[in-house]
Amino acid sequence: MNEEFYYTISQSVVAEFKDRGSRFLAYAYPIASVDEFKEKLKQLKEEHSKAVHHCFAYRLGTDGNTYRVSDDGEPSGSAGRPILGQIDSKQVTNVLVVVVRYFGGTLLGVPGLINAYKTATTLALQTTPIIQKQIEVNYLLHYDYTRMNDVMMIVKQYNCTVVKQEQNLFCDVEISIPKNRLEEVLFKLGEMHTVEVRKKS
Repeated sequence: MNEEFYYTISQSVVAEFKDRGSRFLAYAYPIASVDEFKEKLKQLKEEHSKAVHHCFAYRLGTDGNTYRVSDDGEPSGSAGRPILGQIDSKQVTNVLVVVVRYFGGTLLGVPGLINAYKTATTLALQTTPIIQKQIEVNYLLHYDYTRMNDVMMIVKQYNCTVVKQEQNLFCDVEISIPKNRLEEVLFKLGEMHTVEVRKKS
């Protein structure tokens, strides 16, 4: 994978696949954290409380190490893995796909299930644009309120993202800095002696 960019999906989508009476609804979401995944899964379980299975897979981050799959009661390896396989074949990350299954009365067997979960996921990922995003590194800044404008000018100039901020007499801000501009931004912030900068662990 490129050191400065990664690919993800631009928006949430849903696609449907039917096989012998069973309905497979594939929901694909761009996500940034495990908490976000939990939230989306909870919403879908509430929305589709009558569905038999809520199988899913997600991959997070750019090192490829953060992922999870679940067959949610389907035979082992017949749902979560095929979903993840499709996410990986598109070479995207920060993506969650949940496939909600309504059972149609006919057993599909393991090959049929693998095909259904795979196809539903493919259909969903085909309908959402894939976008390139910059890899960013998070830093925490702490500075006197009077430096606010100077700091924000750098944030804007180098396309950093403000993740969260608290403003009192002192400002505590978490920003994401594009990896390819990291040295410049840290140098600029370092020149302001009253700004404390530390990498978010």
